[in-house]
Order: sequence, then C-alpha cells, then structure tokens
Amino acid sequence: MANRLPPQTDQQPKALAELKKLPVPDTVLVERVKTGSSEAFEELVRRYEHKIYSITYRMLGNPEDAREAQQEAFLRAYRFLPKFEFKSSFYTWLYRIATNVSLTKLRRRKEPPTVSLDEPIGDEGSGGLEIPDDKHSPETHFKRRRLKDAIQRAIDELPPDYKPVVVLRDMEGLPNEEVSESLGISVPAVKSRLHRGRMMLREKLGKYMAEYE
Repeated sequence: MANRLPPQTDQQPKALAELKKLPVPDTVLVERVKTGSSEAFEELVRRYEHKIYSITYRMLGNPEDAREAQQEAFLRAYRFLPKFEFKSSFYTWLYRIATNVSLTKLRRRKEPPTVSLDEPIGDEGSGGLEIPDDKHSPETHFKRRRLKDAIQRAIDELPPDYKPVVVLRDMEGLPNEEVSESLGISVPAVKSRLHRGRMMLREKLGKYMAEYE
C-alpha cells in the first residue's frame, strides 16, 4: 500500500498562520536588506527608532539634534549594512553607530546645548538616580521637573569618555558586556568609566538630590 500524507486538520492552517505572525529575527532581516529588500530595513527602523532616539536625546540634550542624529545613524547603518559580518548583534552595532554620531556632534558644538523640559528623560537603569514620585503634590512635581532638567544638564557636561557609558548602562539599561561591545572597550573599562561617571553626576547633582532627603 502506497504511503499517504496524513489528512490536513483545521489546526494546521491556524498553526501556520501563527508562525507567520512571529517576529522575524534581526539576522534574517539583515540578510534580506543585503539582497535589496527596503521593506526589511523599514522593519529594522521600526523596531529600533525609539531606542535610538532615546540614546541620541540623552547624549545631545535637545530634540532637534537628537532627531537629526537618529536619522544619520540609520542612514549610516543602511550604507554600511552590506559589510555587516554578524560579529555582534545588529542592535549592538546600531547602538555603536548612534553613539558615535552623537559624540561627533558633541565635538562640533561651540555652545552648550539647551534642554527641553517637555521631553521625557527616563530615570530607569541599574545604578541610576532614583526620583521620588508624588503626583498629588504640585511642589514635588515642580522639583521633579527641575531634577530631570538638572540630570540631563549634568549628563551633557560629562566628558566624552564617560557620557556614552553612563547613557548606555544607566539610562538604557544595557548590561556591561553589551556596553563593551557597543563602544569597543573592555568590560573593566566600562566598569571603571561608569563608576567615575556616576561619581561626577552625583557631585553635580548634590544640591538637587538634597531636596529629597
């Protein structure tokens, strides 16, 4: 008797449909971009545009420069993606580009950046500065706004060697290993710069933090 394929059940088309809904890995999208798929690159942009803007904003301190750096980072990524060799993850490679673009813009500045109080500045991240939350107190709300402004200004004033480490580790929450890959420095160097960067921030923010003690 000839072998027969098992009859298709109603569950099989549903299972295939669910598989199609699963997110395509970055590696697959990168390979598609290399073969000329603009749709694949648009998906990569969609996945990481908010994270990259978060980095460029915290590095540069104002929305206009941050958006410009974000766009430049994606343009560079698209230009050099054919040479990407998967020695690191795509997003680590992209973070490195965004950080380098931001640092280049910082070096070209002649005046200190302005900071918008309306832009969100997150306070998440291991070892980061914690801001008490009291939505029912107008006075506390005002103090929080002042502290967020002060944090961004303090980050703006960090030396170039320390700013990217603090932003990626404390603001973006990346582990030390990924910060190391993104910046092309050793893990011990990450820890050393992070410690010194945090000390600088706490020194600059001492008078603001005292308001919450």
